[in-house]
Amino acid sequence: MESKEQLMNYLQEIEKWEEDQKGLFFWEKLGRLPFKLLDKITPKFIQEKLGILVSELGNYIQTGGKYLINKKSMIKKIQNSTSYPIESLEDIGNMPLENMISLGEKLQNERMKLATVQGASTGIGGIFTLVVDIPVILGIALKTLQEIAIIHGYDPDEKQERVFIVKCLQFASADIVGKEAILKELSQKSEKRDSSESMISQLKGWQEVFFTYRDQFGWKKLFQMVPIAGMIFGAFSNKAMIEDVSQAGIMLYRKRRIYEKLQNIEEQDNSIYE
Repeated sequence: MESKEQLMNYLQEIEKWEEDQKGLFFWEKLGRLPFKLLDKITPKFIQEKLGILVSELGNYIQTGGKYLINKKSMIKKIQNSTSYPIESLEDIGNMPLENMISLGEKLQNERMKLATVQGASTGIGGIFTLVVDIPVILGIALKTLQEIAIIHGYDPDEKQERVFIVKCLQFASADIVGKEAILKELSQKSEKRDSSESMISQLKGWQEVFFTYRDQFGWKKLFQMVPIAGMIFGAFSNKAMIEDVSQAGIMLYRKRRIYEKLQNIEEQDNSIYE
């Protein structure tokens, strides 16, 4: 297993990535400038469909609903992809970090290819296929983050993991202030809130994530007026979106696993001296 020094090196890489995220804000902000104007040309029936979807996605935090993946299938996939003995999520959590990194990168590439095809296919139909594209790409993002959770030994069927997944989605689309707030929140080891208050907060988080994703389709709406441009830009934007989401999930889950591994090492060292 990894030494404390190796884990600290991995942690430094993640912290560097977190710092790099701050430099992306200017270009992200520039790219979103037209959405308020472009949003006005979106047909009313699309706006109504989006509103319904917000409520539907809110159910994900409560029950997981139709967005839950086949956990056993993913565990079996990991078993077939590594020589490390795997029987349960706990075994996956004890797996060397190097294996998690390899599995995460492979999954990211697979999901980016899927998102590219999805974006291109819906781009062919023009602006009206946006109704189909947004929920599908969000579904891909949710599935990808759940698989990333399993790769790091966490159970996406648990409500606390669904909340963490929402935070990963938020991080991928947030500005500097939002990213720092999420990192601070996730770094807190214990956070106990009243369940009803927590649920309201989580649902608001879903709405924030959803509408941010909708806003990011601003440029896409414009280019979808021309079918060929919509196809090309649809493929590009969906690929970039899943790349950002999966990267955020990989880094945040990896950081969490590193902290737990470091804690285990510390506990083992303390037991030796007792």
